[in-house]
Amino acid sequence: MLIQNQILLELQYFPPVQYFTKLLHYDTIYIEAQEHYQKGSYRNRCEIAGANGILRLSIPLEKGKNEQQSIQEVRIAYHEPWQAHHWESIQSAYGNAPFFLHYADNIQPFYEKHYTLLWDWNWDLLKTIAQLVGIQSDIKFTNEYQKIAPPEMLDIRNAIHPKAHRRQHDNCFKAIRYPQVFEEKHGFLPNLSILDLLFCTGPEALSILHSSFANDQMLDARE
Repeated sequence: MLIQNQILLELQYFPPVQYFTKLLHYDTIYIEAQEHYQKGSYRNRCEIAGANGILRLSIPLEKGKNEQQSIQEVRIAYHEPWQAHHWESIQSAYGNAPFFLHYADNIQPFYEKHYTLLWDWNWDLLKTIAQLVGIQSDIKFTNEYQKIAPPEMLDIRNAIHPKAHRRQHDNCFKAIRYPQVFEEKHGFLPNLSILDLLFCTGPEALSILHSSFANDQMLDARE
């Protein structure tokens, strides 16, 4: 049986909990750096838990955001104050979370700085969150695009997706329940942005990520 200790995935905006279980449990992580931008994914959006349920935050992009554009050339648009809106939404959602004040100063500066490229924004956010959670991963970038990944590499590009019909079933992930800010109102909402786990559980986030990983290979079957 082939043991896949390398994993390939795309760069996302404050990815879901599931994404971070991969960073934690594979020896080498490859991020696809040669793909074309794909709309409707977590590349420029994330999901948090607001007072009215799941709240989707989307980064507006400059025109030309089509699937023929290199992911490293996608430009962020600033024709609307989306950074202020996103941060206000995060504050509203997690201002009463146990660890919001502990981590807010690490995250708020991103919403005060203008990044030109989506890639740079997402990469800096990923490094920051991984450090806050306590994940020390060996992350590399691909130097060429391969439609089919090498056999020793688990390819989950586009497997973690906001749209149910695009999402892949994952035997490696099980959503571990943890206290959420609006749980009494909406029940537990699984696999939200890593922000939800971090603000709600703080130092326990790493342990929850460990518990959320099941030692099986991902299935290719669609949900």
